[in-house]
Amino acid sequence: MPYFSIKVPDDYTAGERLDKFISNAPNGMNRSKLKSGIVNIFINGKKQKISYKVKAGEQIDIDWEDSVPDDIEPENIPLDIIYEDENVCVVNKKQGMVTHPAAGNWSGTLVNALLYHWGQKSIHEIKDGKVSEILANRRPGIVHRLDKDTSGIIITAKNRNAEEYLQMQFRNHKKIIKEYICICIGRPHTKSGTIKTQIIRDPKNRKKFRSVTGTDEGKYAESRYNCIACYGEYSLMKVRILTGRTHQIRVHMKYLNCPILGDSLYSKEDRNFPNATLMLNARMLKIKLPGKNEYSVFKTKTPVRFVEVMKKLHRDYSKVILDR
Repeated sequence: MPYFSIKVPDDYTAGERLDKFISNAPNGMNRSKLKSGIVNIFINGKKQKISYKVKAGEQIDIDWEDSVPDDIEPENIPLDIIYEDENVCVVNKKQGMVTHPAAGNWSGTLVNALLYHWGQKSIHEIKDGKVSEILANRRPGIVHRLDKDTSGIIITAKNRNAEEYLQMQFRNHKKIIKEYICICIGRPHTKSGTIKTQIIRDPKNRKKFRSVTGTDEGKYAESRYNCIACYGEYSLMKVRILTGRTHQIRVHMKYLNCPILGDSLYSKEDRNFPNATLMLNARMLKIKLPGKNEYSVFKTKTPVRFVEVMKKLHRDYSKVILDR
């Protein structure tokens, strides 16, 4: 995604709107370009509007989108479907697939594949109006998402009523159970526990987030983890999330000093597994489906990349179960 970054001079006193300040800045962006796409604006890591009044010493980071396509097209992309009825489709998303079209990924997404699978026509892209309406139009049926490099279960809605029913449950994560497995670098201090922090955007890297405590800044995030076993300096973990924040598990494992193996954002390249990709998989979802009285439980098989890493861990290290 294209981005623009600038720091406001310490002696700045004009107090201009952000769009005017940027358009007048050296190598800045013109105001029409700022308004032409869906723009994310961050001031010192906090999201702001284009009308924000700029102050001295502030760090400004802006994301924007160029070349938005006119239509979202159905694409014949194979899907691993776990369950499907007239209301929902539960998919085992492969690693590397983006959930819905966005800047840099206008094709090859789960939405493109679902449109083809459901026999629907292309969707005309909305470029004007409220941001919420523009975003909703480009991700039909998507009620939650997984990061591109996170594999596993994702449930989608096939009609508006089902979408609203599922969204209501995802707004209150205590009504559902989402469980992940991950292989981490490091050992937790305790076998199990609950992580409660605020999650904010990292002011030093617009692509990252970080956990902070003792403040109301950012968004509250809660995760429960259980260490299944340790192998040398590695841990096989099971994690349930009680909130749904961007990069939540990845950020919380980093906070625990157990970053996920293969995470290019939150951990370093590992000497024993230099080619590892993100070892995070959404393995189980427990949720009520439209028209059902009882909860439905969906599970995935262990991904091949996990099996390969675990073989090496079993071969090279003794299995250790933490006492507490």
